[in-house]
Amino acid sequence: MRLSQKLIYCTLILCLIHSLSYAQQALTIKGIIFKKSTPDRISQAVITDLKTQTLMMSDELGGFSIKASIGDTLEITKTGYTSQKIAVVNNNDLVVYMQPVIVLNQVTIKGQTKQQELKEVMKEYRSQGIFNDGKSLPVWQFINSPITAFYNLFGKTPAQARRFAEYAKNEQEAITVDKRYTKELVKSVTKMSSDDEIDKFMVAYRPSYDNIKEWNDYQLIQYIKKSYNYYQKTKDRPEARLQKLY
Repeated sequence: MRLSQKLIYCTLILCLIHSLSYAQQALTIKGIIFKKSTPDRISQAVITDLKTQTLMMSDELGGFSIKASIGDTLEITKTGYTSQKIAVVNNNDLVVYMQPVIVLNQVTIKGQTKQQELKEVMKEYRSQGIFNDGKSLPVWQFINSPITAFYNLFGKTPAQARRFAEYAKNEQEAITVDKRYTKELVKSVTKMSSDDEIDKFMVAYRPSYDNIKEWNDYQLIQYIKKSYNYYQKTKDRPEARLQKLY
């Protein structure tokens, strides 16, 4: 074999090795998800690397960042939208446009949100002269208006306001948890197909409000994964299955 031919073969082999090495290199793929034909960004979309099963969620501005390699395929899913699959060919930023699913013969009329309703009730209590949502009042209130202060402490309506304020606080915290700990996310992470099983799992391993405040999306996904692994191992032992993992 001639020297020139050997050099060509060596060059080709080196290029092939380099290409394979580059293809296996872990990259950080960043992107933004939009609703198709609009400037609206989509939050809480689930981005999955179908090869490694790595999952991430888009943030409130529709942005995401996920580790992947050349040749991997990313799947983007969101309830109410057509899922998309994108092949990773380089580390360029991605701009994804998701098509909303059109549902016919369904009309939903919504008035106030639950949070607005809770605020309206507390506003009504205040309009009746119930100050500070029925909570303990500062000392200056007793000095300036002792009758009002004692009424707020011992009156029937202030007691109702205090109970409602506690109820409203719990409801607000539950709404905050529900916004991030969604059925869509749990289904994407666990791959469970039965709605009944998903519902049981979500109730058993529902994170607390304090946890949701502290965790980022990655930590929430890892918690769901860890909980599901434990759930799988103990699903035949109901007494063990309800153990919290945090």
